[in-house]
Amino acid sequence: MSEKAGSQSGGSPEASGVTVSDIQELIRRKEEIEAQIKANYEVLESQKGIGMNEPLVDCEGYPRADVDLYQVRTARHNIVCLQNDHKAVMKQVEDALHQLHARDKEKQARDLAEAHREALSRGQSQGLSPPQAFAKVNSVSPGSPASIAGLQVDDEILEFGSVNTQNFQSLQNIGSVVQHSEGKSLNVTVMRRGEKHQLRLVPTRWAGKGLLGCNIIPLQR
Repeated sequence: MSEKAGSQSGGSPEASGVTVSDIQELIRRKEEIEAQIKANYEVLESQKGIGMNEPLVDCEGYPRADVDLYQVRTARHNIVCLQNDHKAVMKQVEDALHQLHARDKEKQARDLAEAHREALSRGQSQGLSPPQAFAKVNSVSPGSPASIAGLQVDDEILEFGSVNTQNFQSLQNIGSVVQHSEGKSLNVTVMRRGEKHQLRLVPTRWAGKGLLGCNIIPLQR
């Protein structure tokens, strides 16, 4: 068990660059370990409700005859090993998210600067007003595609793929774009504390509900 978890972090992520798929695989591995831990606790529960610390000898020092000692010892050993694997995988998820965000931070800054220059150029040449937000993010689930993309609570959405202020009518517009873009990168532009941020969001099936893992509400203007 430990070797499989360790192999996730010992190889190429740092060298080749962490991807969203790498993080999703780590999360899948984390969930596998959690399911195995639960199964081993159920084995202990089936043995007179015994836990991790109850003695396996009776008051006279003899091995208890009312429980399957082999099953109990095996389950306890598995739980200890799996908990160590779980800690290791959680550390890998944390490190991978940090790498992904750090790698994208500079690109986002460049994209923001370029978008700002383009917006100024369009505004000066065409007399257009800056784009207005049409929706707002009011929750983001940890480990979700939205979280991995960098979306944050209170982000105001200026563009979501092909949806913008001019063509937005209802949240169904965003839902349609998401459904037709599963596994594909979407450009999402948000306003955060007065600054514009460009993000890359990949709608993907994950451990939680939906393809995004966030809740979006329309803005009332």
